[in-house]
Amino acid sequence: MQLARIRADVLAGLTTSFALVPECIAFALVAQLNPLMGLYGAFVICTITALFGGRPGMVSGAAGSMAVVIVALVVQHGVAYLLATVLLSGALMILFGALRLGKLVRMVPHPVMMGFVNGLAIVIAMAQLAHFKEGHAWLTGEPLWLMIGLVALTMAIVYTVPRLTRSVPPALVAIVGVGVMTNVLGLPTRSLGDLAHIAGGLPSLALPDIPWTLETLHIIAPYAVLMALVGLLETLLTLNLTDEITQSRGRTNRECVALGVANVASGLAGGMGGCAMIGQTMINLNSGGRGRLSGVVSGVLILMFVLFLSPLIERIPLAALVGVMFVVAQQTFSWASLGTVNKVPFHDVLVIVAVTVITVLTDLAMAVMCGIVIAALNFAWQHARELYADHQLEADGSKVYRLHGTLFFASVKPFLNLFDAAGDPAWVTLDCRHLSFVDYSAIEALRTLRERYVRTGKHLRVVHLSERCRQLLRRAGESHGD
Repeated sequence: MQLARIRADVLAGLTTSFALVPECIAFALVAQLNPLMGLYGAFVICTITALFGGRPGMVSGAAGSMAVVIVALVVQHGVAYLLATVLLSGALMILFGALRLGKLVRMVPHPVMMGFVNGLAIVIAMAQLAHFKEGHAWLTGEPLWLMIGLVALTMAIVYTVPRLTRSVPPALVAIVGVGVMTNVLGLPTRSLGDLAHIAGGLPSLALPDIPWTLETLHIIAPYAVLMALVGLLETLLTLNLTDEITQSRGRTNRECVALGVANVASGLAGGMGGCAMIGQTMINLNSGGRGRLSGVVSGVLILMFVLFLSPLIERIPLAALVGVMFVVAQQTFSWASLGTVNKVPFHDVLVIVAVTVITVLTDLAMAVMCGIVIAALNFAWQHARELYADHQLEADGSKVYRLHGTLFFASVKPFLNLFDAAGDPAWVTLDCRHLSFVDYSAIEALRTLRERYVRTGKHLRVVHLSERCRQLLRRAGESHGD
């Protein structure tokens, strides 16, 4: 059983490494960097997070979401400032995990998760379209049809192999099979070597050659904060998704610290910053990778490709890798979300669509933040509407209000509208047995209500407060009137 697990992780790691190479090269080119910086970053980040992270089976590397963030920095200040930014962003990630803030991912609603998955699936698919271009022009004629045919063949193999055997990852069979076929037949299709040459040496550790001054900190800090936020967000959401797929539970804070250490090491080794990569993680999981070994194999193989195997790896046809990534996009997309339109509240559908669209048009961080804001506003609105009161006149002529719900900033006005200070009797009791005070707005609402009754010469008594509400009122200097 142990040998079978090791075999599965090794094959999954091999498959994932093939998919990591073109992605990391492409992201390095997006950031206007030497492709080797993307590969060095992938090697360091993938290996360290696999060894020490909190989510075995998840694959991290030089991610596109972080590459987009740093383009302006590279253009304006150069590579050395980028490496310093990677170091600082890694330190911020370590601090985030050390403060045990990884649990904040629980604040992300499920509709936001679905929108995140759908948006990234579309982004993955759209990113492959660049391989159907020669320079800035779309392929035409025979080259286009050959590309389409090889992509279709790759996808067919990936879908067919699991029906025949599960002893080898289908993506590995597809990449190797199509690669051998194109080279044996001499088909004139573009290969990985046409994207970039990846031969290189071992990365060397060194601090970035920049002035370590407050002026430098002023330049790199905004980019470092943004990189850390984007990287942590994508990593924690991918960790959540991996938890669901594997039916196990990862350790968020440990993953944050490991990712931070990996980014610091990558910056020292001359590599890009990075985070979890959902596409490669899906390839790893679908190929049977469940342990730390799969990620370690992926990372180490990236380095082996650079040092020794570049002539062989550069002959892999891009069409095979594109076909695999199209399958990943199809399997990543939450097709079940399309069936929720008439089954879940409209605001949840709105969140799913909004996060998906914003992810495609802008970036993941903006999309998730917008989704959380929409979900939070809806939550506040729904809870504000649920506040209500029962009231009755007692035998002694007093009146009792029994409140139900939550008193917070969004429900203050409905709360105050429940009372008739001018028409109520001289003695009024507010029964808070089923009412929760949440924030300072709730305290102010109670103070305002008391002042209304005082102005009319009447007495308001508050009873049955929970201990938490008592403490909240005492801290604010309010007497509760029990």
